[in-house]
Amino acid sequence: MSPRSKLQAAFCALAQKFHAHSHPSVELSTENKTNYVNGTNHVDNTSASVPSSNLAGKVAIITGSSKSIGASIAKELASQGANVVVNYVNDFKSADEVVLSIQSLGKGKAVSVKADACTISGSKTLVDETLRLFGRIDILVLNAGIMGSKTLEEVDEPFIDAHFNMNVKGPLFLVKTALPSLVTPGGRIIFFSTSLTTASSVLPNALCYVASKAAIEQVSRVLSRDLGARGITVNTVSPGPVDTPLFREGKPQRVIDSIAAQCPENRLGNPEDVAPVVAFLASPAAQWVNGQVIRVNGGFVV
Repeated sequence: MSPRSKLQAAFCALAQKFHAHSHPSVELSTENKTNYVNGTNHVDNTSASVPSSNLAGKVAIITGSSKSIGASIAKELASQGANVVVNYVNDFKSADEVVLSIQSLGKGKAVSVKADACTISGSKTLVDETLRLFGRIDILVLNAGIMGSKTLEEVDEPFIDAHFNMNVKGPLFLVKTALPSLVTPGGRIIFFSTSLTTASSVLPNALCYVASKAAIEQVSRVLSRDLGARGITVNTVSPGPVDTPLFREGKPQRVIDSIAAQCPENRLGNPEDVAPVVAFLASPAAQWVNGQVIRVNGGFVV
């Protein structure tokens, strides 16, 4: 069993153990029934006692999923049966490669959709195409983001606007656009932040990046209270340093090595370290996890 499969299995075993302890007399079942109430998708979980980690039949939008962490998440969700929308802006070749990789598994379906997730019009395109192709939306993974490096003296208005447009405004308005179509109860919204928001040491040139990610953590926190009343969970995944082209951009190798040395395993994280945690949060087994920031950093920040 691969490390990510072991992690996913551990999460699910923990959820089932807790539920069995809390409800020992309830018969085990993973059957979900879908009805249509007032023109919206409504999932009836009355026959399901132990929530399942299976994502079969779920539809997930993953922004920025043509490569790196987003691509790993798309593949992980599809491997558990979800139908996924692989979102990209420019790199259609990478997006198509992710789709082909998913289709080769023979489980969940995948399509690629070009849309700029940091704009309101792009959000509408993404939602409209998903509904046209799959007819429903169960899971939103707001993975797309930017990570620039400028100190206060270097920051200008376009730089900070770019960070807040992509890392805050885009995810917020995609949630707003998708909400009328999001399955309730049972919908899942997963934002992305960074473990740097609580790190005791942070470089001055991370100013705009960390500020924008701290903002999205607060958006997630407030929405969890708002949308939780509808049976929709809202959580944030907060990785530590992950070995991606975005992370490596502009950093000399000595800096990368120094950052890796701050992790107990003396390495950077990989996209595959993050994807199983997202899959768990997207699953029915995570129905009682709401409003949380899940730090996936290998001990980089404790």
